[in-house]
Amino acid sequence: MTYPLIVIPFVVVTALVTLATARRPGFRRRMASSGLTALVLVGLTLVFDNLMIAVDLFSYPPEHLSGLKLGLAPVEDFAYPLCAAFLVPAVYTLLSSTPSPKDAA
Repeated sequence: MTYPLIVIPFVVVTALVTLATARRPGFRRRMASSGLTALVLVGLTLVFDNLMIAVDLFSYPPEHLSGLKLGLAPVEDFAYPLCAAFLVPAVYTLLSSTPSPKDAA
């Protein structure tokens, strides 16, 4: 199995769960916060994945990758921080029994 195929279920679940919160109060603010968080996480992933790969802490079998890279890091690695940035707040929102007053803004 290739890494791009492994990533697909995570991305699909993230998109579905995030969209399930679209009618909840504070969706636009949540998406803005998630977007900013995603930028930070992708930046950190870019720096530290490249460093770890450069010093041979780990490697990827080329036959399991898409071939697209940012520096030394395969683009597949960036799906996980993106999913985390959007999925965690969406799950929290769905599990919250009542919206907080801050979410109503």
